Amino acid sequence: MNIIFIFLIVLAGMGLSFEAGLLGPLGEQVGHLWATLSIFGVGTALLWMIRHFTPQGKFTAWNSIPKWQLIGGLLGPIYVVTLTLATPILGVAMTMVCVLLGQILKSFAIDYFGWFGMTKQATNPLRMLGVVFICLALCFVYLGGR
Repeated sequence: MNIIFIFLIVLAGMGLSFEAGLLGPLGEQVGHLWATLSIFGVGTALLWMIRHFTPQGKFTAWNSIPKWQLIGGLLGPIYVVTLTLATPILGVAMTMVCVLLGQILKSFAIDYFGWFGMTKQATNPLRMLGVVFICLALCFVYLGGR
């Protein structure tokens, strides 16, 4: 495994916690849907600028892309609205542990069944132990916050 990618993904995960911490108060101030729209608006503007000022890569016509691959466009706003609603109630740590557990459980299913064109990955006792530890982390963070 490439340690640089592991480090970058850990940083990206920290970014999600940062985003959750921003979205909760923003949603309370301007409304949950407007907070989500503002986050996506800023992200869209940033991506447009990057795309505009960097060399153009391969472009594929939208009608040639399998429609199921565009589902992520629906899932992103649902995720952000859920973060906006849950974070002020649960706190950032509990929200992120819940997100982590959901991501890990679905990731194991995607790897095991080879969904979305991914190479199938076997599940073994060590990987399952990792899931158990994340479940325990959820329990401990919940109990510690009471």
